[in-house]
Amino acid sequence: MSKPVILLTNDDGVNSVGLWAAYEALSEFAEVVISAPAVQQSAVGRSISIFEPLRMNEVQINGYTAHIVEGRPTDSLLLGLYALDIRPNLVVSGINLGENISCESITTSGTVGAAMEAANQGVPSVAFSLQMTNHGDKFTDPRAHRIDFSEAKKAIQKLIPVFLEKGLPKGADLINVNIPAGEVKGYRVTTLGSRLFDTSVEMRTDPRGKPYYWICGDVVHLNEKGTDVEAIQDGFVSITPLTMDNTAYSACDALHDLVGGL
Repeated sequence: MSKPVILLTNDDGVNSVGLWAAYEALSEFAEVVISAPAVQQSAVGRSISIFEPLRMNEVQINGYTAHIVEGRPTDSLLLGLYALDIRPNLVVSGINLGENISCESITTSGTVGAAMEAANQGVPSVAFSLQMTNHGDKFTDPRAHRIDFSEAKKAIQKLIPVFLEKGLPKGADLINVNIPAGEVKGYRVTTLGSRLFDTSVEMRTDPRGKPYYWICGDVVHLNEKGTDVEAIQDGFVSITPLTMDNTAYSACDALHDLVGGL
């Protein structure tokens, strides 16, 4: 019996230790094809390169074949599907270095963005991210990390066979999975938290006296029951079903009342 085919991508780049941890976990039960960005592409969301050509190269990394794309995570996903003509049973994006939780993070995450584009193309997808206790580590070279991916790999090996066999639940276009740093106490099905950061902009001055700016912010901890933010804080793997439909259905009647007579 042939193995299922999984298209694997990420946003940390093809050399990320998280990508290769996912590859190791998935290869035990699936044929895995890697199509990933050549370099770090975090926080680009679901952006697509429509104004410039894209290049893809086949390389050998860690003794295995990978396809590197000089573009964004979504570009990598699309070239994997259509340039390589891969027809995967499932797309996996990750393992991202740093959690992607709350409404705030999933709209900017390149990891989730690639999974969203897979769903948009009709392919079920799952995004995996690993919490990092030191947020500064998210911005170092993804090849340099010495992170323990054992719990994240266990999550992949527990969840992906279920989704391959039974498909995603009705109403879900993709699944967003986040693994806490340290000991995992269990698994929770969650909703999205409302936010994760208290955003700010810091102005600095360069050696020539010109101002420049850093977008930054501190992590906020809101007490929102049943959310992915709460699950990660409590030491649980969060499993959040997502949909591509952003319609605020509960606001439709009120909006009709506001503008229906125009």
